Amino acid sequence: MSETDGADLLPALVTELPGPNARRIVELDREVCSPSYTRPYPFVARRGQGAMVEDVDGNRFLDFTAGIAVVATGHCHPRVVEAIQRQAAELLHMSGTDFYLEGLARLAQKLAAIAPGEGDKKVYFGNSGTEAIEGAMKLARYHTGRDKFIAFLGAFHGRTMGALSLTASKTVQRKRFGPLIPGVYHIPYAYCYRCAYGLQPETCAVECATVIERELFRTLVPASEVAAIVVEPIQGEGGYVVPPPKFLQELRRIATAHGIALVFDEVQSGMGRTGKMWACQHAGVSPDILAVAKGIASGMPLGATIASAEFMDWGPGAHASTFGGNPVSVAAALTTIELLEQGLADNAAQLGAAMMDRLRDWPLRYSVVGDVRGQGLMIGIELVTDPVSKQKAPEYRDRVVQEAFRRGLLVLGCGENVLRLMPPLVLEKPQADFALDVLEDVISRL
Repeated sequence: MSETDGADLLPALVTELPGPNARRIVELDREVCSPSYTRPYPFVARRGQGAMVEDVDGNRFLDFTAGIAVVATGHCHPRVVEAIQRQAAELLHMSGTDFYLEGLARLAQKLAAIAPGEGDKKVYFGNSGTEAIEGAMKLARYHTGRDKFIAFLGAFHGRTMGALSLTASKTVQRKRFGPLIPGVYHIPYAYCYRCAYGLQPETCAVECATVIERELFRTLVPASEVAAIVVEPIQGEGGYVVPPPKFLQELRRIATAHGIALVFDEVQSGMGRTGKMWACQHAGVSPDILAVAKGIASGMPLGATIASAEFMDWGPGAHASTFGGNPVSVAAALTTIELLEQGLADNAAQLGAAMMDRLRDWPLRYSVVGDVRGQGLMIGIELVTDPVSKQKAPEYRDRVVQEAFRRGLLVLGCGENVLRLMPPLVLEKPQADFALDVLEDVISRL
């Protein structure tokens, strides 16, 4: 696939969906793969370039999932591929846990430099977002000497046991896995788009944050036992909820006042997706610990836990990973950051703003659209039954996802009823227009 030809920028379907090869592979998958995977439609990927992916039958799709927000620089960006190939021919693995690697140290130096906040920072490497969160949890306990956590309803932080204990997105993710780790308290996120009390967004945001001091510390857990407040600056799986800046600012105030670590989960919202390197920068707030993954290495497995040097005070052997920060993933990440700094994050800001300009009046024009929200190329469209009650309509959202697939557009849902748009940051204007044309046509027919 090549994007040098303008025609290659847009979908082209040459078989019925799914095609014969896709049907064969889907059937094989059902026989041998874990049934825990969630597949909304029978897309079987073969290759990709930029924002386009091709299936095993030669059908070309526009990918508005970016591999679940992973391929920030697009599929198989030539500079990323070249960095991977060069490194793979030189050294595939030498564990950074037991030996020194120049690339690992240089990537840590770069992440420390671009991470939000002042002062010196240090970086721990794992393989994924859930590992980055596990590292953040362990570090918060180690540094503070405390053992409790505060997290938020609607949150998704991963599926390993510690991260799952913080997760409160869907019951299916927790069902039959208990008991989870004790001492995790969940409170409402800033649901300012449909506040149950009819409050204005900023008022709602402050109320949701200060419930920690007003209620939680008074009735359930003393502040002196809380190691960390763990929060997504923009909730991802929970529905692409973008809180007012005051929400994160209040959490920062509360954490500082009570000696609690503030952990930002930027696994999905980081690495330029919102038009800034980090979503928390929109609120002007910095965490004590930052969890990063997904877009960090453009498709290679890598996660990072970044903390102020003061916080990362654990000793040798306290935490480690055999494969975390492997040389190939590190090479991909260094090139990814270069590309983000050379314009991809700016592209996300500009194209995201252009898309929001077009989407902004959809709640007024289409009765099934309850809300449109987002920052950069992290956009959510909420589907409802009617404009008055705004009752959630997951069945409408699922119909849009299916129909978009049949028209060559790959999208996914989040929350109960939200369509999420998270294309690669190399997205081009004709591709953005095509995607919104498809979605508008499908939504208008609901």
